[in-house]
Amino acid sequence: MSTGEGDGEQAERAAFILRLRQRGIRDLAVLRAIELVPRPLFVDPMMRRHAYDDVALPIACGQTMSQPSLVAAMTEALGVTADQTVLEVGTGSGYQAAVLSHLAARVVTVDRYRSLVSEAQTRFEVLGLRNVTAYVGDGMNGMPARAPFDRILVTAAAPDIPPALMDQLKLGGVIVAPLGAPEEVQTLVRIVKEQSGRSRTDLMKVRFVPLVPGAAATL
Repeated sequence: MSTGEGDGEQAERAAFILRLRQRGIRDLAVLRAIELVPRPLFVDPMMRRHAYDDVALPIACGQTMSQPSLVAAMTEALGVTADQTVLEVGTGSGYQAAVLSHLAARVVTVDRYRSLVSEAQTRFEVLGLRNVTAYVGDGMNGMPARAPFDRILVTAAAPDIPPALMDQLKLGGVIVAPLGAPEEVQTLVRIVKEQSGRSRTDLMKVRFVPLVPGAAATL
């Protein structure tokens, strides 16, 4: 894989960041993290002309890569700082985890598809991202061996936050996740774990693939 880019892609990336600003993304650290990650590296070669378009793109295993404005909004809502450990449930192409790697101390990402995890880990190595690691596993169970986490980002829809994820979140920690039926429009929520329970803020309407239990037997 090559990460080299010419003047054309540099200009396209600058325009891409400007569009994110125009769509309401204000966190300069988030914008810088997105600017540092070459999105075409994470896109199927047949779709790379759309890498900087604000659209969701198909990836392997019947999954999707969220549109950049949604990646930015979810990252901004998570509120990651440089001393924190983040769990991402749903590695996909690895793009979201790569963005998070420029904001957090450590990123742990888990996906049920072995081939997606392998490809994502290769991309992390190409980019020299040493603080992000991808695992094959059941996202509903989180990653107890690496817990607790300051922040958890879920990139697949479920009716509610799986209990294991709440258990692995530190007190005062934040989960950002789409909640609702997979076949319907879901609500992206921001949940803060508090001593007395949890507080929830609804952010926007979204559509995500379902959060499925277990690791895939094939793929």
